[in-house]
Amino acid sequence: MPNSPTPTHCPYCALQCGMNLTPAPDGTVEVGERADFPVNRGALCGKGRTAPAVLSSRVRLTSPLVRTGGTLVPATWDEALDRIAGGLARTRSEHGPDACGVFGGGGLTNEKAYTLGKFARIVLGTSQIDYNGRFCMSSAAAGGIKAFGLDRGLPFPLEDIPKSGCVILVGSNPAETMPPALRFFTELKENGGTLIVIDPRRTRTAEQADLHLMPRPGTDLALALGLLHLVVAQGRVDEEYVRERTVGWEDARAAAMAHWPEYVERITGVPVPQLRETVRLFCEPESAMVLTARGPEQQSKGTDTVSAWINLCLATGRAGRPYSGYGCLTGQGNGQGGREHGQKADQLPGYRKLDDPAARAHVAEVWGVDPDTLPGPGRSAYELLDALGTDIRSLLLMGSNPVVSAPRAAHIEERIKSLDFLAVCDVVLSETAALADVVLPVTQWAEETGTTTNLEGRVLLRRKAISPPDGIRSDLEVLHELADRLGVEKGFPTDPEEVFEELRRASAGGPADYSGITYRRLAEENGVFWPCPTEDTASEPGPTGDSAAQPHPTGNTTAQPHPTADTTTQPRPTGDTAAHPGTPRLFLDRFAHPDGRARFVPVSHRAVAEEPDAEYPVLLTTGRVVAQYQSGAQTRRVDELNAAAPGPFVELHPRLAERLGAAEGDPVAVVSRRGRAVAPARITLGIRPDTVFMPFHWYGEGRANTLTNPALDPTSRMPEFKACAVRVEAVERQDAG
Repeated sequence: MPNSPTPTHCPYCALQCGMNLTPAPDGTVEVGERADFPVNRGALCGKGRTAPAVLSSRVRLTSPLVRTGGTLVPATWDEALDRIAGGLARTRSEHGPDACGVFGGGGLTNEKAYTLGKFARIVLGTSQIDYNGRFCMSSAAAGGIKAFGLDRGLPFPLEDIPKSGCVILVGSNPAETMPPALRFFTELKENGGTLIVIDPRRTRTAEQADLHLMPRPGTDLALALGLLHLVVAQGRVDEEYVRERTVGWEDARAAAMAHWPEYVERITGVPVPQLRETVRLFCEPESAMVLTARGPEQQSKGTDTVSAWINLCLATGRAGRPYSGYGCLTGQGNGQGGREHGQKADQLPGYRKLDDPAARAHVAEVWGVDPDTLPGPGRSAYELLDALGTDIRSLLLMGSNPVVSAPRAAHIEERIKSLDFLAVCDVVLSETAALADVVLPVTQWAEETGTTTNLEGRVLLRRKAISPPDGIRSDLEVLHELADRLGVEKGFPTDPEEVFEELRRASAGGPADYSGITYRRLAEENGVFWPCPTEDTASEPGPTGDSAAQPHPTGNTTAQPHPTADTTTQPRPTGDTAAHPGTPRLFLDRFAHPDGRARFVPVSHRAVAEEPDAEYPVLLTTGRVVAQYQSGAQTRRVDELNAAAPGPFVELHPRLAERLGAAEGDPVAVVSRRGRAVAPARITLGIRPDTVFMPFHWYGEGRANTLTNPALDPTSRMPEFKACAVRVEAVERQDAG
């Protein structure tokens, strides 16, 4: 009998596209369409189609490695685990628990992220834990919490986008970063809606736009304020909505009025007529959305920038209405769930704050420990990495490759090399793993079961489709074994469903409440949107078949769809008692602040942390290409993807290329105050003359993050990846001999 397909989800971006996996007779795994999953309806990008290539023993780790005589050599699991436990215990004994650091990843399942945070705080007793998701959407999270009292990337399903009248897409290029999502914007236009793209580059997404604004990198805050100024000046404020559903308008209005159109044009380079046309297109339809991504968020003022775009939505009465509102397009596969359950420096499971006594008491009870033994908040991701080798002497790292992905990467590489001890758990020997004292080979998405939470807040079940090779263990098994060796024999199960059951209890009553979600429900319903506070329905179904709004245990209120909006996107489970349907659409009745009102946040434009000058006259911005993913640790091992995107490049305008005397394909050097990167020139009219672009997927001389500025947002602690001052130089080609 042939193997039956296993329905599961892609290991890469936050769409978490549905797919079917079927083992083939030759030992490979075939990817098939899964049309029943509403996010992608069977469509997959090249990364998803080729994901099984990383399962091959040709590219993956197959044995633990330990450093002996300066070289990583194969070892037994017991030897490798003993070395890690010994290294962590020695550091803790000699320097204290906070000398042990833990660094996680936005690709870890909810179960792994939860267990990693628990391990750091109970077993090691350290406050020094954070994860690479800090580099993803922390600014959007901070802005959402300020305005709405709750952070969920999208407060509505993707399927709402085509039903909106206008979408402003700020600093996002889904045509390359999440191609299956582009159809939602195509359908928007087919339905008569308008797409406005704001990006300093004419990307594949911008080519689809009805209107494309090309601001100078780092000026998105001024642009949003200029649009709000025009909204006020043209009498387009929804005064009734502002009065009934918000607070703080007067201060936000005053701040925006200081940003008149001509002033904003001078800052951003966006002509005043385009500003006016944007306001017209956004305000005339009954519904409209603003969606941001890393462009406006990866800035030293990213939180304020997000707040300015939210203010625009609030002033025009868009947020918390059908087919309207502010949302963030999360990047990493579990970027949403990864920050909800405890691997972030300041958070406990359920998106609880670590410095909240009630939150500490609740989680400590679930964990069976004294709340006073839980450490307080620790350093954010870049600050943690910057402290390696000094305050932090040993590091346990899972699912991240900061040698490529961190800002000021050459400096971070040196900090990692200065550690007393480094242990890495990964699928492949990444550039960071190659520096470790111990490397553990762990299972990957097709070889294990676990949950992720996609960019919509939809909790999903990834199912195990194949068995891992002999000698490969899961991250949960690793943490169980290390906890046991470090004196904690209980509390670290290896079964993911058992971990999820504990996570449900730990999240109960928190902002990200998963307590009503079970593996059975996830399998039957194609995912469940959080918050989902109970397995039992708390009221009779409403007129559209959805439950009425239910008070959240923390005092928040979760709202079900407006009668004119779509109902939940998943079928109801069968049985005598219907389950709480989950919450696909937030804020339709009230926001998550205690008074139910959204907050305007007054903000004003300020410059990027590093403006161009005579020595560094150009701005560098960074991003992704369609065939590679994040640090490229996995995708760079796939032949088909490397053929499509074999290496880094520098995108520059013809006028800048002419000044350099550089032709297409010539090597050029990009130099910042932090280092130098060299890559071939790619000359295009689709970029501003004062800007160059580099993708950040590669190590070596073309590493873009050698150049980037670690200046941090004061609230989110997000580094300023998207704008730093550089100069560009021509490079002599090496002689062929």
